[in-house]
Amino acid sequence: MQKLWFLALIAMAIVFPVEDVRGQSDLTGEDILALAREAAGGDGWANARSLTLSGHAIFYGNKGHLPRSIANDYRMWRIFDPERNDAHGANGKVRIIAQSKGERIFEVGFDGKTTWTERGITPKAEADAFWASNFGFGIIRQAGKPGFVTSRLANDKIGKHDLYMVELVDPSGGKTLFGVDQDNHAIRTMGFRTSRGWHFRTYDDFVELDNPRWLQARHVTLYYDGRKSNEVFWTETKVNEDLDQKLFAPPGR
Repeated sequence: MQKLWFLALIAMAIVFPVEDVRGQSDLTGEDILALAREAAGGDGWANARSLTLSGHAIFYGNKGHLPRSIANDYRMWRIFDPERNDAHGANGKVRIIAQSKGERIFEVGFDGKTTWTERGITPKAEADAFWASNFGFGIIRQAGKPGFVTSRLANDKIGKHDLYMVELVDPSGGKTLFGVDQDNHAIRTMGFRTSRGWHFRTYDDFVELDNPRWLQARHVTLYYDGRKSNEVFWTETKVNEDLDQKLFAPPGR
């Protein structure tokens, strides 16, 4: 009886070879990130000058299950740095503002040199730590350039979506892990180590825009060490607007 069972197992291995397992292919990490780039919008997405997003957001604390605050008005303005080579350092220009029924919850900005909040200028060491825990997604635009290294890791799954997992290492050694949908090549997850623990994001509810072609996730969820930190729901996306530089200047300048 045992011999028959053993022969049956061998037969199953012959019928279902390892190479036929879904998602096991000869694609390299570079191949997968190239597919993600094209799905996101190709060169128009990779070389975008600016991005403006608006919507609402929910913020959670370290304890309890109820939201710490809800921003019914959440906005981000971004000018991209085409020469970016540090995944988790401040780059380009950015401003984020969160408001609840007209009252400001918080505001943060970076003008290319100085980080500031509604409280004033942020000391450099504190600013560097803040951006190192938040910046990371945009580095995927630089994949394939000299000094960047990609490695394909074991496939994964989030919800019903099978993922290719790729680690992208920037020239300074910063590592970022991307999960790329095996079917439509949308970027569905991202993760990297921070001083606040492992930072993980999920991307969902995609919409594709035109001129330029742009795939935007309208639901982004952020975690630190497995705890949900906040959710962002983007309802409006504008690409390549001419943004006033004063928008990013610290208050009073």
